[in-house]
Amino acid sequence: MKKSIIYIMLAMTIGLLVGYFIFDEPSDDTMVKNDSTKVSNDHFEETANQMWTCSMHPQIMQPEPGDCPICGMDLIPAESSSDGLAADQFKMTKNAMALANIQTSIVGDAEGKNGNIISLTGKIVENEEANSVQASYFDGRIERLNVSYEGQEVRKGQLLATIYAPNLVAAQQELITTASLKESQPALYKSVRSKLKLWKLSESQINSIEESGKVRENFPIYATVSGTVSEKMAEEGDYVKQGQPILKLSNLNSVWAEFDAYENQISLFKKGQEIKMTTNAYPNKKFDARISFIDPVLNTQTRVVTVRATIQNNNNLLKPGMFVAGNIEGVSASKKQQLIVPASAVMWTGERSVVYVKTNPDEPVFEMREVTIGNRNGEIYTITNGLENGDEIVINGTFTVDAAAQLRGKKSMMNQGDVQDENAISEMKMELSQETQKAIKKSLKPYLDMKDAFVEGNIAGVSASAKTTLEQIQLIPESDLGKMEQSHISKIKQMLIALNEADNIKNQRDHFVVLNQNMVPFVMNIKNIDLQILIQKCPMANNNKGAFWLSANKEIRNPYYGEQMMTCGSVIDSIL
Repeated sequence: MKKSIIYIMLAMTIGLLVGYFIFDEPSDDTMVKNDSTKVSNDHFEETANQMWTCSMHPQIMQPEPGDCPICGMDLIPAESSSDGLAADQFKMTKNAMALANIQTSIVGDAEGKNGNIISLTGKIVENEEANSVQASYFDGRIERLNVSYEGQEVRKGQLLATIYAPNLVAAQQELITTASLKESQPALYKSVRSKLKLWKLSESQINSIEESGKVRENFPIYATVSGTVSEKMAEEGDYVKQGQPILKLSNLNSVWAEFDAYENQISLFKKGQEIKMTTNAYPNKKFDARISFIDPVLNTQTRVVTVRATIQNNNNLLKPGMFVAGNIEGVSASKKQQLIVPASAVMWTGERSVVYVKTNPDEPVFEMREVTIGNRNGEIYTITNGLENGDEIVINGTFTVDAAAQLRGKKSMMNQGDVQDENAISEMKMELSQETQKAIKKSLKPYLDMKDAFVEGNIAGVSASAKTTLEQIQLIPESDLGKMEQSHISKIKQMLIALNEADNIKNQRDHFVVLNQNMVPFVMNIKNIDLQILIQKCPMANNNKGAFWLSANKEIRNPYYGEQMMTCGSVIDSIL
């Protein structure tokens, strides 16, 4: 009995020890509960960071769901960037870059290459101080004009024209009559001769009339200066008044070179500064001149002042209209480091200057950057703020890149980020069924026919193609579409119906703008399209807001203007 009690006590003790170790460890339910709490917390954190946007206006970003403040559509969850792009960055396809011939370059330091030289561009113009006008000295009719064309050389004393002058005929008769009375009435005789001299008749001409006793009906006009005919102001057979100009002569032995200097350069120039000039006509020859005039009035349209230099042109090498480049040495606008960029890289809106920076050396990823411009040296800008040495920027196709930014709803030249750009179309991610994609693909053929009808201004063709496009769109099963996709399809159908019923090409083009705002996002989400589709844009359409369209051809044929502006636009993106 005692042994049994001992065995029972040992068993109970061992059981208690085993139970302690077992129940002291966290149970499976507890672990599940803890994991569930962790997941819940992670989900809460993710939800807290979730932003909501509008499928039509991607610039709208709100922390909570609701309605779009622009169009009233339900906001959708904004996708977090999976490609590591910042909010203002966007990516272009390599094919689109090749089509638009987009080129980039590394920003370099301005020091060393140009030193303290300021470069200006300008052109040769006539020296107005050396211009003269050959006028008629009496009323009459031009019987003969000896100058045939502008640019003809004229020498002093050369016969320019012959004029029939009735008043001069009467004055000659007076001279012949008073010549016989010059002994008795010398004052009257001198008065008549003086009147003829005022009409620019020479002493020899007056004496010839007096000696011959014959009246001449036609009188010559001789050049009083030498020069080049810059303008014919009368023709043979014209009646002219006393003092009326017949020819304008320019003396090209000296000419002016007029340069454009920007507002921030004005303080760098003064009269008497030496300018060394070159021109394409004589690339190996330099011309020396000095600044003779600085315009006191700023051109408010171009924000430049005219800096003028006078050049001796005895060999007549420089022709008015020639473009020249001028360099002024010994001038430095700033001692701090400046960067140089090609002028083609900078877009200027009147209030700000922007460039596009390629942020990824291996991928076509861009972002807009505002810059501050210093001096302009020919086709080169110096940048004082906004760029760093080594930045890679777009130098060709800048406006195409800007349009691509607008296409994706990013900051662009015309959209600073705080302005609602209603024409922006982003790369919205749509989950489209095979049936939906098939219907969209089939709608592309009549859509492209409709675009061609717009180019031709064919109202009936637009209407017919819109009807065919609508028939294909109506095959899309709405049950396969999400709320955002349904909203876009509904708008597409409305616009196609309006295009079919409209009888005015302007109204049709207005509907076409809205159609493309809804159609393009769908096409951008179609996979395995049989032909290459290009997204093209005209910046002047839609009241200068810009408008997109789809095309199968690289050649720009503008559907919003047709023959008026057939080639206005550029390729923004491509869809393969």
